[in-house]
Amino acid sequence: MHVGERFVSAPGKAILHGEHAVVHGKVALAVSLNLRTYLRLQGTASGQICIHLPNIDTFRAWDVAALQPLVSDRKGGTSLVERLRAFAGVAEGSTDSGNMAVLAFLYLYLSGFAGAQTLPSMSVRVWSELPTGAGLGSSAAYTVCLSAALLSSWHVLCFSWSEEELTLINKWAFQGEKIIHGNPSGVDNAVATWGGILRYHAGKITPLSRVPLLRILLTNTKVPRSTKLLVSGVKDKINKFPSIMVPVLESVDAVSRTCELTLREMATAGASAQQYDTLEELMDINQHHLSVMGVGHPALDTLCRLTLAHGLHSKLTGAGGGGCGITLLRPGNTTHPHHTPVLHTSSVRSAGISEHTSLSLNAALCDDISISLSLSLSLSLSTQC
Repeated sequence: MHVGERFVSAPGKAILHGEHAVVHGKVALAVSLNLRTYLRLQGTASGQICIHLPNIDTFRAWDVAALQPLVSDRKGGTSLVERLRAFAGVAEGSTDSGNMAVLAFLYLYLSGFAGAQTLPSMSVRVWSELPTGAGLGSSAAYTVCLSAALLSSWHVLCFSWSEEELTLINKWAFQGEKIIHGNPSGVDNAVATWGGILRYHAGKITPLSRVPLLRILLTNTKVPRSTKLLVSGVKDKINKFPSIMVPVLESVDAVSRTCELTLREMATAGASAQQYDTLEELMDINQHHLSVMGVGHPALDTLCRLTLAHGLHSKLTGAGGGGCGITLLRPGNTTHPHHTPVLHTSSVRSAGISEHTSLSLNAALCDDISISLSLSLSLSLSTQC
């Protein structure tokens, strides 16, 4: 079986409100960034499956003949994931980004080609503008790219993806996210699939079409952390202190809903200073709640303290425990805290998963690109989808 060539890309994301609470059925608001992950899939005649992940210094290759038995071998009732862990030498409970990325790739590859008489050989190369482990949805952008490229190579998808096909991409990507993170909410892969700004609640995705222009400062603390461990820790705390933590989740839900209502009012009647006051207060409230959940970090506390000294309000975005923080900027505000240099400014109204031709991508992108975002990045969020 031979597959053709596919180029795809998907955006990262920032969560405005609802981190962790969304896993427990509460509302989250998330926006796509114009920082993207790119993937190139090429069919080969090498008899091997190769994956190149230069951003995380990972390169793996396997003979197709060695992978073929894993598709049909169901002795002892072991799941495909368990068989793949043993095959790839990935220990249960591993949080290594390279191992998890490899495991997700093999799972999606073998799941998709399970009905084929012979597994196709191919080379997959992924490069990204998103830092890993920073709360910007890098793993979701990766699994969405994988799902779209593999589904296209199976001829399940056409070039112009319908809503039904996007839903299928999102469904496959979510399976990859579960392998990487254990119990993800589904927000990240939804944003990477559809783009724009989304309201996510109990699995239901609602694009927000009428919201105002927002500007935020996105700061990377460069503190690594594991989303899987952080999500598990919040769950443990809820189970241990339900009478305390359930009201916290309800309050985060109210913060998300109040933010959504405020944004809609700003889009309809125009933004006012009072409405920006509300948005800033909501960021402070949510950050305190996230600290109560146990997902704060001294580096994030420092960010909040430094920005507040300049009259700015910040919170973590994503899983917390380090990673990135967002700071709301009012119109005309050009103040940036000391020691947080701005590296890039751009409008964000990023499309979701996109397919490219080889000629449509800048030649430099097709080389061995590994972009590391340093300390901070100023982003202008255009949330008119």
